[in-house]
Parts: sequence; C-alpha cells; structure tokens
Amino acid sequence: MNKTTILLILVTVLFSCKKDINSGFDTVDKQTLESVKNTEKNKKSNSNIDKSIYTKYVYTNSKDKSLIVQNSLPKGGIKYTDPKGNEYIYAVFWTRIINETDDSIELKINFPIDSYEIPTLPGKYYKTLIPSDTMTIQKIPLFNYGLTNLETFFDKNIDKPSLLKRTIKPKESTAFYVVTFRLIGGDQYGVLRTELSLKGQNLFYKIRDKEILCGSIEIK
Repeated sequence: MNKTTILLILVTVLFSCKKDINSGFDTVDKQTLESVKNTEKNKKSNSNIDKSIYTKYVYTNSKDKSLIVQNSLPKGGIKYTDPKGNEYIYAVFWTRIINETDDSIELKINFPIDSYEIPTLPGKYYKTLIPSDTMTIQKIPLFNYGLTNLETFFDKNIDKPSLLKRTIKPKESTAFYVVTFRLIGGDQYGVLRTELSLKGQNLFYKIRDKEILCGSIEIK
C-alpha cells in the first residue's frame, strides 16, 4: 500500500470520527472533554463563573461557529421531606448554553418521573427536577444559586415530569437549573457531579456514571 493511499484512509477515518452530520456540529472526543474538565476544575481564576464550572463542552459546526455547554458544580446538600414522608438530600446545579452560531436553536428537555439507579452505587436512586426560574450569572454567588421557595416547588412537583423548552437566538445564551434528589439512607458517597452533553441532536444528562437521554436540540 503506497503512502498516498494510507494518507487518504487516515483522513477518512479522522473525518468520520469528528463530524456529526445530524446536527451540523463536530463532536468533541473524550480526551478533549477530559482535558477541558481538568482545566476547568484546576485553573485559578477570580471569576465566579469560572470557579463554579465543572465541565465545558464546545461543539463547532462547518462554519467554525460554536455551541458551548457549561455545567456547574453543586450547591446545597440539604435535606427535604416530601408530603409522603420520604426524606431526600438535594443539590442544585445549573447549565448554560451559549449559541455562537448564526442560527436559532430550539432546546427541549424532558426528565421523566422515574428515579435512576447509579451503576457504581447499586441501590442508590436519583430523581431530577427543573425549576422554572431562569438562571443568570449574577446569581452564581448566592445560596443555592439564587433559587428560593424550593420546598413549595418540591411539594408540588416531586412526582411529576420536568419539562423545559426554550429558543436560543444567535449570539445569545440561556441558563437553567437542575435539582437532583437522593433518598436518604446508608452511607454518603461524596460530592455529586452532573453534566449535560450533546450527541448528534440528542441531549444527555449524566449523574455520576449514569447517562440519561433527556432531550434534543433543533437548529431552526
């Protein structure tokens, strides 16, 4: 096999691994994501937004325009008792999506009522809710990232699915909250980490090592 043929094969393989034809965005490989994650976790910054970010995903389309997904570290770790007497511990997170492309993007997220068992924590189940409040970067320093009246919201929604639908215009961004719950009992397992990521047009939410298909994006 000559050098030209080998080069063509390599180019074809690299292109097929990087290009996402369904959404128009290039996917970010795991190594890049882990590198970004470590950078975000370890870098020293005086910025509140930088300090609160756990992961940052960047997806680039064929026009070199990006869709950026930022996922926060948790706040909370507070107990909540539902109307049935079940005791939970909850944490508040936020995700921010920045649309640097020239097109509007429709964001749809749907968390069902189901609880999710975490593979590395057998017998431990998590639930998720999306409060209707809009997160802003000005709220980052606040307790629970500025969320208030949570018990009233939990009482009304703990056994309901959570839905979110927003349109993100070009050069604009949106941020939203996600609250995770775990039934209290047994050992505690350290600080929880979560993140939203994009695969094709599908959105996935990861709680520890449990990945949940939770929605989609559509380029309008």
